[in-house]
Amino acid sequence: MKETVTLTQAEQTRILVLNRILQGHLTAADAAELLSLSVRQVRRLLAAYREDGVAAIAHGNRGRLPAHTLSPELRQQIITLVQTRYAGCNDQHLTELLAEHEGLHLSRSSLRRILRSVGLRSPRTRRAPKHRQRRERKAQPGMLVQIDGSPHRWLEARAPRCSLLAAIDDATSQVVAAVFREQEDSHGYFLLLQQLVTSQGCPVAVYHDRHSIFRPVSGKETLDEQLAGQRTLTQFGRLLTELGISSVVARSPQAKGRVERLFGTFQDRLVTELRLAGVTSLAAANTFLETFLPRYNARFAVPASDSSSAYRPLDPARDLQQLFAFTYARIVAADNTVQFGQQQLQIQPDRQRTSYARATVSVQERLDGSLAVVYQGRTLLTQPAPLDTPTLRARGGRRAAPLGTEAPTTLLQDSPSPVVERTEVPPPTATPRSRPAPDHPWRTPRRTSPVS
Repeated sequence: MKETVTLTQAEQTRILVLNRILQGHLTAADAAELLSLSVRQVRRLLAAYREDGVAAIAHGNRGRLPAHTLSPELRQQIITLVQTRYAGCNDQHLTELLAEHEGLHLSRSSLRRILRSVGLRSPRTRRAPKHRQRRERKAQPGMLVQIDGSPHRWLEARAPRCSLLAAIDDATSQVVAAVFREQEDSHGYFLLLQQLVTSQGCPVAVYHDRHSIFRPVSGKETLDEQLAGQRTLTQFGRLLTELGISSVVARSPQAKGRVERLFGTFQDRLVTELRLAGVTSLAAANTFLETFLPRYNARFAVPASDSSSAYRPLDPARDLQQLFAFTYARIVAADNTVQFGQQQLQIQPDRQRTSYARATVSVQERLDGSLAVVYQGRTLLTQPAPLDTPTLRARGGRRAAPLGTEAPTTLLQDSPSPVVERTEVPPPTATPRSRPAPDHPWRTPRRTSPVS
């Protein structure tokens, strides 16, 4: 006989119908229609009910643990890992990390039930989406690449706050380039674009915000800009023009939502991955990106509607050092020197010209910090200019004594430098004050007319 168990409402209904069959009030066909079962199943239930009574109606696995139930030891191990090594991970990322690093393969729903049973909730809460009109993805990879920077505690307390610059393809959501920098600057975007162009090619357009790195600061146009009919390009804008890449300005953060959501995901996943890898510096973080980005793209990238690529390969004849450099126009001085900040470069004669005096050249400050002078596409031979001979000039300041009153100097035998001995000069005698004469008008009493 089976143990007595608590029956559900449906099982109690079955017992009531089976009793009516035994009493002769219902046939098996009528009972099958009432219980939504087949006649054969009703006869099986009736036979078991006659043999074992009420306990036969309950399911045989009631009270047993499922075969795929996690053991209490494994549940406690997962809870301990979540509270220590993987603290701060969301549920989906946590399932991936446990499978990759611990060999624990669980579904997200199972992990969620375990964590919620002990009061552990996901650290990342989702906000209700705002109603906006979604823009369709571009058809081909390389038609549009969104770039932006995100300042954040990427290395938590192990290093100072830094910025992550990233580029994501609009068609596939593939992160095509990323670099860590101390702050969001033009040098970092040059490195980002160089990484993109060398690995993928030149995209058709780049989508960015209205940062002063990408476009001139709004203000009154200068006379040169009015004569040229366009605003002066920034260094990054000039680089895009030379590469033939269009610059598209976003009017709001939501307009470039793909790269904005990317940083939200990175601030959740990448921070944890960097902590687990023990990264403590920007150089190590940039090295870590080389292995992290392929894994991330394999997980989150989507196929484009058109598999052909719109990226244009970079001309292999182009000099990357000369291309990815900050360029400034300068006029060569009469002595064939170029002034750049506090430095002076001496231009050497070559086969084309013996002198470049008064020529307009380009001074390039390259990404490695070196300087180069370029004239009509040619890099000129330069060297640091010799220092100018100092010119002695009379300088102002308080004198020790009036001119012509200094005593002759004597040299001391044991002194490393000559010491000048001066005699004290008495101060000039002050001119005595003149007193007014007795009959001076100042000494005459002032007379007032009588009041009438």
